[in-house]
Amino acid sequence: MRCVRIFSAFLLLYFIASLSASAQFPPAKDPLTPAQSGPGAAACSATDASSCAQAAAKIVPQVMGPSPMEENLRRLTDEIGGRVSGSPEMAKAVEWAVGAFRAEGVDVRTEKYTLPVTWSEGETRLELLGPVSFRVRLRSEGWSPAAPAGGIEANLVDVGNGTEDDFVRAGVGGNMKGAVLLVHSDIGSTWADLFNEYLKPPEIIQKALKGGAAAILWMGARERLLMYRHTNSLTGAIDKIPQAIVAREDAMRLARTVAMYPGKVRVRFSMPNKIGGPIEQENVVGEIRGYEKPDEVVILGAHLDSWELGTGALDNGCNAALVIEAARAIKATGLLPRRTIRFVLFSGEEQGTIGSYAYVKAHRAEMDKIRAMITFDAGNGRLTGYSLGGRRDIGAGVREVLKPLESWGANEHTVDASFGTDNLDFLLEGVPNLVANQEVSNYLVNYHATSDTLDKVDMRELKLNTALAALTAWGIADRIEPLGKRLTRAELDVLVKETGLDQQMKLLGYWDDWQSGARGRKP
Repeated sequence: MRCVRIFSAFLLLYFIASLSASAQFPPAKDPLTPAQSGPGAAACSATDASSCAQAAAKIVPQVMGPSPMEENLRRLTDEIGGRVSGSPEMAKAVEWAVGAFRAEGVDVRTEKYTLPVTWSEGETRLELLGPVSFRVRLRSEGWSPAAPAGGIEANLVDVGNGTEDDFVRAGVGGNMKGAVLLVHSDIGSTWADLFNEYLKPPEIIQKALKGGAAAILWMGARERLLMYRHTNSLTGAIDKIPQAIVAREDAMRLARTVAMYPGKVRVRFSMPNKIGGPIEQENVVGEIRGYEKPDEVVILGAHLDSWELGTGALDNGCNAALVIEAARAIKATGLLPRRTIRFVLFSGEEQGTIGSYAYVKAHRAEMDKIRAMITFDAGNGRLTGYSLGGRRDIGAGVREVLKPLESWGANEHTVDASFGTDNLDFLLEGVPNLVANQEVSNYLVNYHATSDTLDKVDMRELKLNTALAALTAWGIADRIEPLGKRLTRAELDVLVKETGLDQQMKLLGYWDDWQSGARGRKP
């Protein structure tokens, strides 16, 4: 840490001493100085050609120099640790965030909502009863129900990848009832693989329930016995069947054993998860009010909660620290934007974006005045641009905002729309939304895992992303004209079909609420 701070201080001095636009971080990829303003260059918008360049010139040295971000992140991860929504650690994380905002003179408040249930894992065990026995490492899926008292004693049935054909080949028609099912997985190495880990289970769970299975064991998608936790319940409710993730190598050994002794492998599966009633949770909201249109708002957000096997450093502590640091840097410049910037740290994200959904419901009356929602939720991999949630109309404005840092390579945007983080309910309300597209870096291999710890965070990359995030929020807030309009329900109906978001929502159980108007902009 110390060498990083010394290096950052050196960079700050170099920035001040040099006006050359060619000054760069080693290796020669990351320019220190923003492009200089001029006709048609570094524009926040076509009608205001210099404010983003001026803001970038002040924000970059604030972020790249010494700052409290490293120590803030260390306290969040090393001292508080994993932060499951509804847990005492989550309450400590809220206190951490409020204190960090206040320390920088940023106005801050908390906004309460109700999490439907609390959950924590008991001592999950799988005992092989014969014909062979060996140790099996496994962890409960998040928000899984507990196994019945005394555990489940049953045959272990391998259903391959869980397709219709796999179920038929496994011959489960006569022996699924009361069985513990083993479902295979591929090794996850891409964003598509990760999305598939969430999109694949709902249909398999339905097949298991229909056949009367007692529990599901999912083969881990990581090698070297790495344990991690997902949830297949994305509504905040306890899932419908007990489920656990088995260390990949142990799951493969189980599959080989079932193949060697078909119909004869018996197991006792114990999972005494602890489930409690509704509990009050909080989102943390910092704010820098606009000088001209304070009732119009740009949100820069990230989720503060995490799973607890690791300490939630990449997912999503580093980006919670990014949001606070962006607020600090903008505040420290002394510049005020035209519109208000809100810096929101959501809880309940890992349980199905419960906190951001609650925020949108509580603020529904002002959705016409939310000019953009920006989300960071993919570790500290290099920002390459933003996913614009199907909104081609806002691309030019975003590119203008980021022109002062054009050579940083973060101005290539996509127009896809997807579930998966706290932008979803803003998108479904028609609000322009930007989700950070980031290089995979070391995010996926450590995602939700025991290995998601502070040492995985690259502070240099995190600082670069912070500068870009701060400039994005500033530039959209300071534009004379809004970035884009709020879409009507009819326009949203077209968008969700064009982007394939409708199919995702159907698989994940959101579609009925969308159709009825319970979630998203009303028909």
